[in-house]
Amino acid sequence: MKGVLLVNLGSPKSTDPKDVKKYLDQFLMDERVIDVPWLLRAFIVKGIVLNTRPKKSAEAYQKIWWEEGSPLIVLSERLQEKIDDFTSVPIALSMRYGEPSLKSGLQELVDKGVDEVLLLPLYPQFAMATTETILVLAEELQQEFFPQIKFTTVPPFYNHPDYINVLSKSIIEKLEHVDYEHLLFSYHGVPERHIKKSDITNSHCQIDGSCCKTPSPAHQFCYRHQCFETTRLVAEKLGLPENKYSVSFQSRLGFDPWLKPYTDRTIEKFGLNGMKKMAIVTPAFVSDCLETLEEIAMEGKEIFEEVGGEEFTVVPCLNDREDWVKTLSRWIDEWANQPETEKA
Repeated sequence: MKGVLLVNLGSPKSTDPKDVKKYLDQFLMDERVIDVPWLLRAFIVKGIVLNTRPKKSAEAYQKIWWEEGSPLIVLSERLQEKIDDFTSVPIALSMRYGEPSLKSGLQELVDKGVDEVLLLPLYPQFAMATTETILVLAEELQQEFFPQIKFTTVPPFYNHPDYINVLSKSIIEKLEHVDYEHLLFSYHGVPERHIKKSDITNSHCQIDGSCCKTPSPAHQFCYRHQCFETTRLVAEKLGLPENKYSVSFQSRLGFDPWLKPYTDRTIEKFGLNGMKKMAIVTPAFVSDCLETLEEIAMEGKEIFEEVGGEEFTVVPCLNDREDWVKTLSRWIDEWANQPETEKA
């Protein structure tokens, strides 16, 4: 029997600093998030970050927390429920960090008789700290607890025409009556070394002005390329001139070089250069969360207005909009109805 496991990033159980600390511990101790030797990672996370960051992060979560709970969890649950109405196979939901866990999601499917699971990471682009860590954990759980399960994984859909269509439509709907001078595509940042570690050719990725535009097998796992390609395809779909849009990266941590340009500095530069009206979209996320609701919609707006900006328009994530639900449901049904010999 077939079933689907939707997997998103996760969230603290509450805005209590103790719950935030527990969540950050699990998240930041993942070797694919902070990819340094365990002792150094433990020193950074347990010795420094967890003694300073939980209170500040808890305050940020408090600003965006809904009555029903974490926005990311609530929106993911709504998405799951709507997809379940459109598909004929069981749909479970898991978070890579926090609850519901990947293990509990798989157990829910197994309890329903499922032995063939479609893993659907809710990330358009591939990255070590998102898609890869989900696949690694799923394989570990399979070996230890669920040897009877066969996995198929939905590949990154950053350039899938269906995704580009829905994303483009969401931007049009938000901006069709908005007068803006520039549209900024802001993606979650990652350390530059993650890009080079994911380079299967060990030579292509130079993180310069050309490697992401030069065809290469490395692009299959290159987060930077995939971000730029999503942007290019959407801009093409919307008919945006090159001077009307750009790309930036948000949410950096620590002192190592991260993907540039940085979103906060880009927003600041726009205002300092006299821009009065800008719009921003966050295509690395399909569900609104702390990074979109607080870091972008609140902090980004504050930065822009402090340097003279006047109108800061944020395009919501796809969340549980109907065309996105129908797109995912169609992908699921196409997989579920494939003859056995066609499945990956």
